[in-house]
This record gives sequence, structure tokens and C-alpha cells, in this order.
Amino acid sequence: MRRKSGRLFVVSSPSGGGKTTVVEGLLRREPGAVRSVSVTTRPRRPSERHGVDYRFVSPAAFAKLRARRRLLEQARVHGAWYGTPRRAVERTLARGRDVVLCLDVQGARQIRRRFGRRAVLIFVLPPSLAALRARLAKRRTETPAQMRRRLAAARRELACARWYDYAVVNRRVREAIEQLRAILLAERARVR
Repeated sequence: MRRKSGRLFVVSSPSGGGKTTVVEGLLRREPGAVRSVSVTTRPRRPSERHGVDYRFVSPAAFAKLRARRRLLEQARVHGAWYGTPRRAVERTLARGRDVVLCLDVQGARQIRRRFGRRAVLIFVLPPSLAALRARLAKRRTETPAQMRRRLAAARRELACARWYDYAVVNRRVREAIEQLRAILLAERARVR
């Protein structure tokens, strides 16, 4: 009994919650899964690579993608637009590979509406707001005003965790990666 299409996993967390780190660790251990590369209008951080971490585009290019319905979901987060390219995800799923989307709660909601329970939603929680604040400060990518906005948004996003299918507390990265991997393996084995 061979599965014909891949599964769609959505991983969310507040900014600084560790979703990117945890997903990267998962993908190193699970070669059958790939991360979708989102498009964004926000400026590139020094450590980021175009086409690997994100596809960085102008607001006009993003508007074209939206107008041509080339995005599975899109959301404005912290003043910038983010979206998931439709074609790449659909092709990867059709080849039987699992796709992991790193999305905020707005994007996750859109994916749930579009795919229903075929999409598996996983929320990565920080151990506490104090730990989240420390992680954001360590990144040194936000001004104090931006930090306050991100922490206020985090409180709102944490309230959304209850409508996800799974929650993973990211106390230690290695443990969080293993929990995420256990979810992926369990969902692959699920009889639908």
C-alpha cells in the first residue's frame, strides 16, 4: 500500500520561538521531507541566503504573485508580506514527498481552510515569554520598539496554539526536533 502524495506539515511559532532551527534539524534527519521556501518583501538579514531561507522580492513582484494566484497563502507580518509559492508545493506533494511550511498563524489558518485536516498543524512554543524575550535579544536584529511589537504579537499568537493539531515546547532544540520528527513519522503511518 503505497501513498500517492506527500503530506503537508505547517510549523508555526512566535518570532524567536525556534521554528526555523527546529525545522532545519528535522530536515537533516528526514530526507523524505522538504521545506517550502517562502517569498517575502522584508529585507534580508545578513545570515540569510536568497532562494534558501526566503525568496526576497519587491512589493510589486509580490503583488503580481498574488494577482496571478500563485500563492497558497499570504500574510502581512511585522510590516512585510510573506507567501507560499503554490506550484512548488503542489509538485513536491504530487511526487510523494512531504512538505514543511514555516508559517505564522495567519498563514496556518489559510492552509487549514484550503486543505482541511490533510494539513498537519504544529505549534512550537517557547518555554516562557522570558525565554522568548532572551532569544529575540540574542538575535540582535530588532530595535527596542520592534522587540516590543514582536513580544505583543507573540502573546496573541500563543493564544492560537490551541487550534493546532500538535504543540512542541522548544526547551532544548534537540528534544524539540525529535518531537517534531515523531509527529511526522506518526502522521506518515496514519491510515486515512
